[in-house]
Amino acid sequence: MPHLHEKIDFTVAIFVVHDGKILLIHHRKLDKWLPLGGHIELDEDPEQAALREAREESGLDVELLGERPPTTSPGTRALIAPRFLDIHRISETHEHIGMIYWARPKNGKLLLAAEEHHDIRWCNIADLENLQPPMTDAVKWYCHKAIEEISRQP
Repeated sequence: MPHLHEKIDFTVAIFVVHDGKILLIHHRKLDKWLPLGGHIELDEDPEQAALREAREESGLDVELLGERPPTTSPGTRALIAPRFLDIHRISETHEHIGMIYWARPKNGKLLLAAEEHHDIRWCNIADLENLQPPMTDAVKWYCHKAIEEISRQP
């Protein structure tokens, strides 16, 4: 995906939880453990980007969790709100505004996107402490929060 702008891009991160475990990828280029995610393309909204990235990176169709306001009308479509937003520096001159979603798997078969990732796996809370390379504190916090909140839902 080419950059939307030389200074800033919009991205999605999808923290998928199932049976108390979170789905993580070991990103090949960044050499980091991360949730599914990527850039929002020019022809899609954040929800579409999150669903596309989840499918491309894991083989799974997911259900985004969150609230969709009842405000859809002609010319307006309400979107599921991200659970969190952040901004993170990619380089000295480039940042990403990240829309962070919680999700559950709906169907599909877990697949490794080998051209993008070294590994893909379901991790429980204890696994998060043993990943190599170690996960960043921010990503770990989101993992804990997603597992906690989604595990409480029916």
